[in-house]
Amino acid sequence: MIAHGHLIAVTGATGFIGLSLCQQLLSQGFAVRILARSPMRAIELENMGASVVQGDLDNPEALASLISGCNAIIHGAGVVRGNSQADFDRVNVQGTENLLAAISVSGLSPRFLLLSSLVAREPNLSWYSRSKHGGEQALLRAPSLDWVILRPPAVYGPGDREMLPIFQLMRRGIALVPGSPDARISLIHVTDLVCAIIACLQSEEARGQTLSLHDGKSGGYSWREMTDIAADLWSRRVRLWRVPQGLLNSVAAINTRMAKITGHAPMLTPPKLRELRHENWVVENTRIKQATGWEPSIQLRHGLSGLEIQRPVE
Repeated sequence: MIAHGHLIAVTGATGFIGLSLCQQLLSQGFAVRILARSPMRAIELENMGASVVQGDLDNPEALASLISGCNAIIHGAGVVRGNSQADFDRVNVQGTENLLAAISVSGLSPRFLLLSSLVAREPNLSWYSRSKHGGEQALLRAPSLDWVILRPPAVYGPGDREMLPIFQLMRRGIALVPGSPDARISLIHVTDLVCAIIACLQSEEARGQTLSLHDGKSGGYSWREMTDIAADLWSRRVRLWRVPQGLLNSVAAINTRMAKITGHAPMLTPPKLRELRHENWVVENTRIKQATGWEPSIQLRHGLSGLEIQRPVE
């Protein structure tokens, strides 16, 4: 059983989710050790009391230092941008395998929580979804490991850079819909996700399970429901605009071609469009509640009201 005072090793600690997670772990009295490629990006957490190991998932010495003496490992590092399957697999699959190899060599048996993604349930949709599924499969092949896989849906909250532009546009009165307006997605606020991660660490019943979670809105949200919430919260009309399929296809194709020239990793690619157009990203909370007792506390209206989204100039 993971308890306060135990040492938790964290990858992906300087990212959106990882930063909130480490702050909460430290505030609850856990000892936290993080892996960071750039010490400058880790200064905030170091000042809060986290210890920092400089390196990345390709560095066996750094990984050995990261996990030495730890009681649990939260593996949240991953890439969400890329222009080929290899771009994603390099971190999301090979990086996971490297960390698991370091655990095997160490002889330790910590609780290992893999922060995956809901898209892993549809591995044929995109490069990213296949890589997240591949990371899960690497963990399932690890012998005799005390593991938990957590598959969050779309995550938002303070510090988020992916969902925030969508909400900023809604604040200005428009919702850009990449697929069907009737597509349904589950959401989770980062605060609730962090609480769920810690609950999974502390639960023996969660061992060996792949768990999904959402914000308490059974059946998820359609685009119309999200815009209705935004319109009511911000007291303005929010119009749905279904972006023409050909336009998005062209932008994604151009991004792919330009990435080969510039080396810049794009977000919107043809495989990513298949993810965005998928009509069912809905999950339920039954299994995670049974395993951990965790329940969410922040649905979309509450979550949006807490975001710093500047009111547009009229």
